[in-house]
This record gives sequence, C-alpha cells and structure tokens, in this order.
Amino acid sequence: MLQIAMTARVRKTVGKGAARTMRRAGNTPAVIYGPLGAPISLECNTKDLTQGLLSIHRKNAFINLEIDEDGKKSVRHVITREIQTDPVQDNVLHADFYEVSLDKPMVFKVPLKYVGKAKGVDLGGDMTIVKNKITVSGKLLDIPDVIEVDVAPLDRGVALTCKELGLSAGVTLVTDPDAVCVSISGVAE
Repeated sequence: MLQIAMTARVRKTVGKGAARTMRRAGNTPAVIYGPLGAPISLECNTKDLTQGLLSIHRKNAFINLEIDEDGKKSVRHVITREIQTDPVQDNVLHADFYEVSLDKPMVFKVPLKYVGKAKGVDLGGDMTIVKNKITVSGKLLDIPDVIEVDVAPLDRGVALTCKELGLSAGVTLVTDPDAVCVSISGVAE
C-alpha cells in the first residue's frame, strides 16, 4: 500500500473565526480521530496538505502524520475520511483523518490492471472486463496498490474468476470468489 509522510501541529484555538484566521495565514484546520485515542484538532500547511492529498488521490494509501505538540513529536498512521473543499476556488477547507492500526486487518477496494493481449482476442474473440476493482481484507502494509492480471493465456470461451487472481500472502478475498473478472467471448477451437 502506498504511504506518504505529512506534518501537522496541534491547534490551540477552535471555532469559525479561528479557522478563517488560520486559512488566511496559509494553514488548513484538520482533525484526527479513531478508536486508538481521543480526537485531536490540528492545523496543516495548506500547500503541503494539498500536494500530499493530490499524490494519493483515488489510491489506497495511508499517511504517516507527524504531529507536533509543543515541541513533542509523535507519528500517527491515518487515512483520509473526508476532505472539504471550497466549491468555487477548489481550496482545501478542512481535512478529517482516521487513525488506523498497522496490526489489525481492514477492508479495501483494490483496482485491477489488465496486462497483455489475450490469445482469444487474436483469434477473433472479444474481451469483456466485468470488474475493475475487487474487495480484499488484510493488514494495511499487506494490501497492494494494484493487482495486475495477465490476460495473455486466455483463449476464446474462457472466463477468469476472482479466486484465480493469486493474491499475496496476508490478503484475503472479500468479493465473491466465483465472480467473473474478465471473459473472452467466442467458441474455443
């Protein structure tokens, strides 16, 4: 799974007025919450936060968030829950981070990337992609960014199911194992 590093400071002030003042100074209010501790109000540098969020947009990723609390630094592992943006200027207004454990399994949707040209397509068949993502469960560091599926050996009349994908160790399939991912139409000779 993709991981990036970001920094934040503990916020001393809360409320609408304080948030506006913070945004004018080039910072964005944020909050971190989850089952591992009490919620903490944070402030992040807007430019760094935006660049970090754009680098992981639409990807399975977690953030190693270094939090500075009066000179005392700690690192928390978080995923983004909600990002509020200005509808006109598209600026980040607020970020919600959810703290996760690296030791407990979680459920994620992982994209499938089909590589190669199927043998059945060369023989006149048509390839139909049924699934672009599958749902898997595992520890955060075991979840892959993408699952590559080699379609080159597929002949006409063959369908590849989810159970045939070959997941890495520590990752279990949550999606129906008999669900078809890709199929090649036509009659095999």
